Amino acid sequence: MPTIDEPGPGTGGPQEHDPFEGLVLDEEFVRAAGVKEPSGRARMLAARWKDNPPPENAAWRPVTEVRRSRWRRRARRVGAAAPRRHGVRNALLVLLVPVLVLVGLAFTEKHSTGVPESAALPTLGAATAVPSSAPPAVAPETATPEHPWAGSPADSWPAGPDGLALPTATAVGVFDQDRVAKDLALAKAFLVAANMDPKVMAGGYPQTAVDLTDRGTGDILTKELSHPTEEDDPASWASRFDPAFAVPVTDEVKVQGLITFEGDGEQGMLVHADVTFVYALRPGPQVGRATPSTPAPAQQQPTGAGSGAKPVGLVRAVPGAVDVQREIVRRRVDFRFADPARYQVQKDRLWLKQWSSDHDNTLCGFNGGYLRPSFLVERGGASSGPSGGPTIDPYDWSKPLDENGDHRCGTVSRS
Repeated sequence: MPTIDEPGPGTGGPQEHDPFEGLVLDEEFVRAAGVKEPSGRARMLAARWKDNPPPENAAWRPVTEVRRSRWRRRARRVGAAAPRRHGVRNALLVLLVPVLVLVGLAFTEKHSTGVPESAALPTLGAATAVPSSAPPAVAPETATPEHPWAGSPADSWPAGPDGLALPTATAVGVFDQDRVAKDLALAKAFLVAANMDPKVMAGGYPQTAVDLTDRGTGDILTKELSHPTEEDDPASWASRFDPAFAVPVTDEVKVQGLITFEGDGEQGMLVHADVTFVYALRPGPQVGRATPSTPAPAQQQPTGAGSGAKPVGLVRAVPGAVDVQREIVRRRVDFRFADPARYQVQKDRLWLKQWSSDHDNTLCGFNGGYLRPSFLVERGGASSGPSGGPTIDPYDWSKPLDENGDHRCGTVSRS
């Protein structure tokens, strides 16, 4: 193939003046050309018909039909008729095809989950008021890693930080609207960092949550994390699971609850949080391998400790199936924001006034700084403390949380 530097044909003869010398065949020249060069086939037919033109009634095809746009170069079904109309009709078909595909996919997904439609509850958004009653009953279903919320009211609850709405900020006492909004956001940030952070849920240290508190509160929380006891258990304010005994099957956390605020006179402002978190977990490698010694049951739980409600009755697991259990944790936390003109406070830091919690579908008597979900292999064994408390519905947050902490290990009506 000749290159740019090679001479072209006839260069050995006398040099003739080239009428196109200096002409640049760039894109502007091509677009400006008023006449297009006929194709090779057109020149061939013109030469053939110069002396012997075809009959006037003979069938012929315009040469331009051999040029087709790329989107029409598609295989058609055998026997399919060629499209006769285009323009608006084809444009509508192009728009309708992806819509029909999406509808079909949505229909397939909806009917391939194996969850009866009658078992589903209406999807809930972030709560704006305390409910008047407990969530309605849900058709019993076995939770799986693919469908961890099946058979639970939490299936219809929102998930993650967006499921926890903040109230509209208004000026309170010495705090203007902007300051109230920032303090509300701080309270929510603490709840999220302590209860929805995947690393904390997997047993990690809740450093972000601790860093949001003032020095006094931070010292208390750090001490509990370092030396957890029955009275000072960090599981009363942080949702952590020992990976040896419980592993989250999803980072998703279902949530329902409220954050409210009010003036506290000369003390400043109080922010109240009453939130229920639901977690889905599978057994860790140590579950069922050995029977731990029976811990001393906590007959009198102090404020800040969970109720340790026992699970529902034993249900046999399907052989080979993953045992997925849900732990339901309800927390009541009060944050105080003091008037900086009257008290020594750290700006943009939280002061935890008090907190209490209920841990439901959990083993009783464990105070090692982690939540201990109850799995089928452990139910009825010596690892669960005795029951002396009432049966409760862990999804019912229409009733106030017992902040006196004098309830004993009870039983949950559903999990």
